[in-house]
Amino acid sequence: MKIEYYKEFSQNLGRDMEFKSYGHAGKPVLVFPCQDGRFFDFEDRGMVNCAKEFIDAGRIQLFCCDSNDINSWSSTSWDNRGRILQQEAYFHYICDELVPRIFDINAEGNNGKYANGILTTGCSMGAFHALNFLLRRPDIFSGCIALSGAYDARLFFKDYSDDLVYANSPVDYINGMSYDHPYVEMYRHRDIILCCGRGAWEHPMQEDSARMKELFEYKNIPAWVDFWGNDVAHDWPWWLKQFPYYLNFVC
Repeated sequence: MKIEYYKEFSQNLGRDMEFKSYGHAGKPVLVFPCQDGRFFDFEDRGMVNCAKEFIDAGRIQLFCCDSNDINSWSSTSWDNRGRILQQEAYFHYICDELVPRIFDINAEGNNGKYANGILTTGCSMGAFHALNFLLRRPDIFSGCIALSGAYDARLFFKDYSDDLVYANSPVDYINGMSYDHPYVEMYRHRDIILCCGRGAWEHPMQEDSARMKELFEYKNIPAWVDFWGNDVAHDWPWWLKQFPYYLNFVC
């Protein structure tokens, strides 16, 4: 397996950001780490290895990025506007800085051909980012595999809200989006997969996933919101099973 490490300065975040790529060709897949996680967590937890068959066959190329959650979603600062501005800085880092790098690196292994879009994925907080980035930029991202995510910004911001909190709360902005919004039509042509277990530690993920299912159905968006059994917990052993299972449907 071809593995490359990168460390590059982000103008949006004002610091070096690290990421790794796994594979030589195929559909580019952007991996968001769990809350406060690092770019190496996906590999360390065995998630890269569980997708080895897809990577070695040139069906996918993984790009595992760093988080900025400690300054935004996880921050205990009283300055909620500052916290959500940090999320926006991360949003622009991903879309304006990392995404072009992913397209360029991926094209090198695909005979110079640029991908039509990037698939996003992640577990827990990473699942939130995977879905949120897809929904906010369906022109860039072709789909998502979101495993055990929470999709309501109130979980982290409680009673505080503003324009940017709203823009990063999928249960709110999809609810508020008109049926004929141009993004809604784009969503109908994206591979949207949300998965959540019904076992330990899967609250409020179950409720948020169920709400997203309702919203997608109401707007006629053919997303696949899949609930696994009562024994399926919010934990790595289950995500190791789910990730390669869903890759079969999109790669």
